Amino acid sequence: MAIITLMSKLETLKMLQELYIYRSFGFTYYKKREIMPQKSNISIPNSLDELKKSVHGCFLCTLCKTRKNVVFGEGNPHAKLMFIGEGPGACEDAQGRPFVGNAGILLTKMIENVLNLKRNDVYIANIVKCRPPGNRVPIPEEANMCKPYIFKQIEIVSPQIIVALGGTSYHYLTGDDRGITKVRGEILEYKNAKLIPTFHPSYLLRNESCKKEAYHDLLKVKALL
Repeated sequence: MAIITLMSKLETLKMLQELYIYRSFGFTYYKKREIMPQKSNISIPNSLDELKKSVHGCFLCTLCKTRKNVVFGEGNPHAKLMFIGEGPGACEDAQGRPFVGNAGILLTKMIENVLNLKRNDVYIANIVKCRPPGNRVPIPEEANMCKPYIFKQIEIVSPQIIVALGGTSYHYLTGDDRGITKVRGEILEYKNAKLIPTFHPSYLLRNESCKKEAYHDLLKVKALL
């Protein structure tokens, strides 16, 4: 613990990256290197284009082994409204774009029909940038490796409102363990923005009775806009 406190978060991530790369090559032993407290020269890019390049070259967790494409995010880089989901599904992994499957079709309809916006007016991203196998929920190891990327996307886009799509997104953005049914529709202060959690579109496809609640959540977003 004392050693880690001497390192910046980025230095820690850099070290983990090396360990994961060696493990992916089949190494079971990694020679210990001395870690001296020093100012880090590592930095996360401050533009979406440069950040996207970094994410496309990321091998921090094992999801890099099974992905077809990195799904960085897309939309208006200066959007007032940002949607953040859990992670890519099969369609997203195939196309390298967020929310392009059935859940994405529903999300687009929600944006256009409820908010009266175009999809390109908002910014859409996910907590993790690579598809978890079988569309399972990202495990903490995976989500925590990706969190610096989504936090930087939020910082660069600087939206006024963030909609957390589903409990996984809400949890990793806030650290709050409450379920989505307990927090959906709340208007929360989050950094320099308002955060509103609601159901993930894929959940709404399985539970159509919840669409009315999601509709009212989006009306709150519309009023804030």
